Amino acid sequence: MRARIAEPPGGVKATEPDAILAALRLLALDVGDVRIGVALSDETGTLASGLPTLEAVGPRRDAQRVAALVREHDVREVVVGMPLRLDGSLGSQARKVMGFVGRLRRVLRVPVVTRDERLTSVAARERLAESGAGRRVGKARVDRAAATLILQEHLDERKAAVARGEGSR
Repeated sequence: MRARIAEPPGGVKATEPDAILAALRLLALDVGDVRIGVALSDETGTLASGLPTLEAVGPRRDAQRVAALVREHDVREVVVGMPLRLDGSLGSQARKVMGFVGRLRRVLRVPVVTRDERLTSVAARERLAESGAGRRVGKARVDRAAATLILQEHLDERKAAVARGEGSR
């Protein structure tokens, strides 16, 4: 059975299952107290790439800077990594991130979704080391790589859901 193909924003007719994600740029955030890792998808919703890491200056200003990125890149959805504890519960950092997500939802006109990000920083460090970056990689680079992993996993799951006929979300 072939998946039902919807029409993405902008009136571009979809002809392939993954075309439903066309023209849907997504932005991902790895929010920390000191830095915010940022990643952006390509126009096809296939590939995540890191953007420059933001230095955190406070929830209000940080939300404004994210809003500027959303406008600049015509982002249609923001994915925020949720730093859950290993048992899946919310710790103090996850509660801070939830507060930031609430602020983003008030200032942005696009959906803001959360995604479990457990161990993404560890995976990001490992991938950077495997790519020859060495053990002493800057924290900003790790945060950018973690945001990229969060977004790539999200994109891959969306595409798999479309292929299974479950829609674009």
